[in-house]
Amino acid sequence: MDKRSILFVLCVTLAFFGVHTWFGDQQSKNRQMHEAKRTEEKPAAWQEPDVRLTVQNDYSANLTDGQEEFYVLENEYQQLVFSTRGGSLAEINLPFASKNRPGSIVKEIDIDRLIEKQSPQNARFPLRPYQVYEEGARVEKEEGVLGGYYPLLRRTQMNADGSVKHRVGPEYYALNVVGENPAIAQLLYRVTRFEKDTIEFTASFGSTQIVKTYTLGLERNGPYCFHLDVQVRGDASGLWLSSGVPDVELVGGSYSPLLKVQMTTPRGSDVEELSLPKKGPTMVSGVSPNWISNSNGFLGLIIDPIQETSPGYLLKSIGGKDAVTRLSLIDAKYNLYPAENYPGYAAYLPLKNQNVPFRIFAGPFDDKLLKTLDELYDEPLKGYNPDYASAQSIQGWFSFISQPFAKFLFFLMQLFYVITRSWAISIVFLTIALRVMMYPLNNWSIKSTIRMQEIAPKIKAIQDKYKKDPRKAQMETVLLYKQEGINPLSGCLPLLLQMPFLMGMFYLLKSSFPLRGAMFIPGWIDDLAAPDVLFSWDVPIWFIGNEFHLLPVLMAGVMFVQQRMSAKWPDDPKQVTDAQRQQRMMGNVMSLVFAFMFYNFPSGLNIYFMLSTLLGIWQQNWMTKTMQKK
Repeated sequence: MDKRSILFVLCVTLAFFGVHTWFGDQQSKNRQMHEAKRTEEKPAAWQEPDVRLTVQNDYSANLTDGQEEFYVLENEYQQLVFSTRGGSLAEINLPFASKNRPGSIVKEIDIDRLIEKQSPQNARFPLRPYQVYEEGARVEKEEGVLGGYYPLLRRTQMNADGSVKHRVGPEYYALNVVGENPAIAQLLYRVTRFEKDTIEFTASFGSTQIVKTYTLGLERNGPYCFHLDVQVRGDASGLWLSSGVPDVELVGGSYSPLLKVQMTTPRGSDVEELSLPKKGPTMVSGVSPNWISNSNGFLGLIIDPIQETSPGYLLKSIGGKDAVTRLSLIDAKYNLYPAENYPGYAAYLPLKNQNVPFRIFAGPFDDKLLKTLDELYDEPLKGYNPDYASAQSIQGWFSFISQPFAKFLFFLMQLFYVITRSWAISIVFLTIALRVMMYPLNNWSIKSTIRMQEIAPKIKAIQDKYKKDPRKAQMETVLLYKQEGINPLSGCLPLLLQMPFLMGMFYLLKSSFPLRGAMFIPGWIDDLAAPDVLFSWDVPIWFIGNEFHLLPVLMAGVMFVQQRMSAKWPDDPKQVTDAQRQQRMMGNVMSLVFAFMFYNFPSGLNIYFMLSTLLGIWQQNWMTKTMQKK
């Protein structure tokens, strides 16, 4: 490759990945909504609640006065922690996969282990004292178990002495009813029924009464699903059911929350990815959602009204300091993850003055799991299928390119996983398969590179002959390329063709739940969807953080070797052309640039790219020897 070729490849590479590395892709999901249906008004229902509010109107003061209590329903998929504030879910904790919970597919990751080590008081599930139903009676528990769960929702944070460090208010709990007055979200509900798999809450304000009944284990109840009945007796205008705020997941250093809605259109069901609201609420009217989902990319909630509810929905951005992510607990004294950098998002569905049943999914957005639920709840005679699988998304700035490649790659990986039962080995097999598929094209490129090296002395002679006439030298060089049948850009083509696969692999790791927490080498590569960690230290360093990632360094070393092989110098230093010097310099620069860009990328991506480069070196070496023999 000549100087222009390498510059072209470098620019394309930076365009694809540089923006993501330096700035993240939080805004990658900002697609346009139906502007005719969108309004940006801020109704009174969405004034920020004042926790010091004294209820003076029709609401009885005793409805908000009193101590908050917590109740727990649990099965092998979920630990649901209910609060008497709002009769809502203060916590949704997902148990880690273990022998005791064979149905769970959620794996423990480094963040879970770090929080348990650095802030054990915030690694208890439930977080505060609670009551359970055991042997026909309520039983009080003083504290939850240490570790063993993933907190799906943002939770209140505690100090070591048991005092509250950051409070997540009931207005941000899941499945709370919020309304025109902020005090509605603070209402203290009475527990009117509590059994092994059922809990019922009741509250009244003015002439309106709300009864909320949660049930686990209904007939045809799928994994990570439960049932909610909301009965509003009286005026239901201005009442909305909240999704709650999922906690943060980072993939390659990027936070990628996702909101989606499914609606019925004349063409059938249509799933739309929603723009993340920036400031204040976003109200959408005139549509009746079939369901709405709120996820952090890997895990989240789907709120599905089984019967038709009132039209419209609301989206709201919530400041990172109002609902603090658990990431802020990691190396808190160095403020490694500033809370204000991770805002939350909530979705709201309107309620009717009648009984409205909801199916709630709260768990991992795993393709196989969601398709299983679609089959379970499918009703062909009614022409109904929930299509929960479409709540997933291949995200990113170039998702229109990466999505088909990511799906193709994951299909191949699933085939290899059936054989290997290891996602890491599946990535290895996938890399080999792709190199085999691109073998003829790479051969053509390598032949062209070798031919370029062979005519290097002729190019050097032309440059020496026309030192004082660069334009003439360029024309003669182009003529030489034509005579020899060489295209100087051919060396770039394989790398450019690999870019869609590289992008697809990156966004595959961001959206394929089975790869989250998938271990390769314990103690080093513990999560294919996160960077590898060889060792760590206390004081964070800019960009590097407080962890050393070895794979990007190894990858850069392999790229360096490949560049040296592809830009082989003649034995006589006097025969080295300017183009060869520039090519070697740019090869060194590209190795450093890739190490910089890939440093915080998922380990699975580094394994893929490094192995692909190693296979390229082998192919180039073999082709060189073959051509020399001929």
